[in-house]
Amino acid sequence: MQQDKEDSPIKRMAELLRQGATLTDLACPVCASPLFRLKDGFLWCAKDEKRVVVVREGEEPPKQAVSTQNSNAYDKLEAVLMSKIDDIQDKIEATQDVDELQKLTLALSELLNSVEKIKKMKA
Repeated sequence: MQQDKEDSPIKRMAELLRQGATLTDLACPVCASPLFRLKDGFLWCAKDEKRVVVVREGEEPPKQAVSTQNSNAYDKLEAVLMSKIDDIQDKIEATQDVDELQKLTLALSELLNSVEKIKKMKA
């Protein structure tokens, strides 16, 4: 079980590379993991699953790391996912079929993971 947790950041790193991200020579200031430059130009820590903003000495940090447009998109997506979570919760309460229950809980787990990732991206 411990190995699964250790493999997870490596799997996320591999997935970033498959999606076209570039491995940089920079390290995350929190966990020292290598940083990736995403296609949109942002730096990303695969281990922490957070965007990283580099501030050079003498520069002012950006007041808002995520643009308002992106923030609104994240808020909207989070609201849609929460609505789907409510729908699945109702279906879980109503079902007696074990196979259906298994499918619903798997879908619920994926939706919750997505909401968690969105919250990390907004942080």
